Amino acid sequence: MIPGSFSRLIAAAVASGLLFGCAEKPSAPKESASLDAVAFADLPGWTGDDPSAVLAAFQRSCAVFAKSSEDTAVGPQGIGGTAKDWQAACAAIPAAGSRRSARNFFEQHFTPYSVTGTKGAAGLFTGYYEPELAGSRERSDEYNVPLYRKPADLVMVDLGEFRADLAGNSIAGRVVDGRLKPYTTRAEIDAGALAGQDLELLWVADPVDAFFLQVQGSGRIQLPEGGVTRVGFAAHNGHGFVSVGRILVDEGKLTRDQASAQTVAQWLKDRPAEAPDIMARNPRFIFFREIEGDGPIGAQGAVLTAERSMAVDGALLPLGAPFWIDTTWPAGTGQAGQALQRLMIAQDVGGAIKGAVRGDLFWGTGAQALEVAGRLKQPGRYFILLPKTVEVPARAS
Repeated sequence: MIPGSFSRLIAAAVASGLLFGCAEKPSAPKESASLDAVAFADLPGWTGDDPSAVLAAFQRSCAVFAKSSEDTAVGPQGIGGTAKDWQAACAAIPAAGSRRSARNFFEQHFTPYSVTGTKGAAGLFTGYYEPELAGSRERSDEYNVPLYRKPADLVMVDLGEFRADLAGNSIAGRVVDGRLKPYTTRAEIDAGALAGQDLELLWVADPVDAFFLQVQGSGRIQLPEGGVTRVGFAAHNGHGFVSVGRILVDEGKLTRDQASAQTVAQWLKDRPAEAPDIMARNPRFIFFREIEGDGPIGAQGAVLTAERSMAVDGALLPLGAPFWIDTTWPAGTGQAGQALQRLMIAQDVGGAIKGAVRGDLFWGTGAQALEVAGRLKQPGRYFILLPKTVEVPARAS
């Protein structure tokens, strides 16, 4: 909980523009999401998917909506209506999830809208997954790379609590002499800034694997004494995400066609002398917590479903909403170049997932999920499905 004096400090900073005003060029257009109603017949490939496969994922979001008061706004500036709209739609989910009944459910209770950003309706789709690593609760010669829990002095601030148009945005830092200061960077943490604070949650063997676990945000750790524990996102240090893959491409170390999660990780592992400096250029650092039961858990608070959960920009679009995606399978997969069109549920966000048309598709756990997730960098578009009771202007942003 944020102390009252600090809360007022943040509110004043937000109101005066000190936290964001200097970070953006005045001439830069602000990203927005415009929604235009369409018919289900306008969704490319709509009848080719089996929407019954997404009902379980959607029911997990419904469980989150059920915990909210009816007048709770869904999405930034209430772009997704209120929790009451979703609770009513959720109550109509068919008990028997056949292909036909599931399609009828969505068609009867939702309206699809094309999503357009400042750069148009075309966007980018990537993939993520839940890694599996060997690790230990005790440090050893083999397991000597720490995964940290959230530090006590790290303050996370949801800016939407202070100003409605900042919904979905957050900052993090530490309070020093009554002022919010930036938290330590990845480079500083790797150099030992958190040593001696008893923050080590678990230990793994490889710094590159630990780095990619942070990029994915969650994972499963196989313990040497037997058994598995799951770790999930607890907090970040407030610094912006910088893509290591983009660094390697920009510096000519990999070509754009070569760059994938697999090739970037291998490049770093093959060059242990260079890797620390490259990874340190992504200042964002992720802190973890252990998760009991099913996982991983997305930003909405719902357990993610392989191949049916998706991360979007929560500053622009509502979590829990179904999205119809229209993209293609990536090279290196058995369906390369074929249409990838299916219903997904927006249940997560990500540091690199910014923009009105930007989707990050969750593919599940382990090496098989990585085979698709690590290669997915496809152009495409999507459509959001909102309950028919939601009042959306012809052009809402």
